[in-house]
Amino acid sequence: MQVTIGVPSEIIDTIREFPVARQVEHCGQRFSVPSLATYAVCPRCGSQIKLRAYSASPEIEDVFDAVLEWMQQPGAEEVVRRRQAELDADADE
Repeated sequence: MQVTIGVPSEIIDTIREFPVARQVEHCGQRFSVPSLATYAVCPRCGSQIKLRAYSASPEIEDVFDAVLEWMQQPGAEEVVRRRQAELDADADE
């Protein structure tokens, strides 16, 4: 099934620039957590901190979650591996 929808270039740019980690502050202390983490534990007080909203308004992390879910289906790993090889070859040109 081929689905065609318009994707704003701002979304593509945001995904390309999305950091691997982000800074969080709790108890007056800043620390780094993986960007797609749902929860983190404060290194100072040990409290579990919710990092994502899970509200009615989607966040960019929801796009990553959808892609990661897609990648779990049978055959997707090979498709991804081939595309990554193509992207690597394009970067080398």
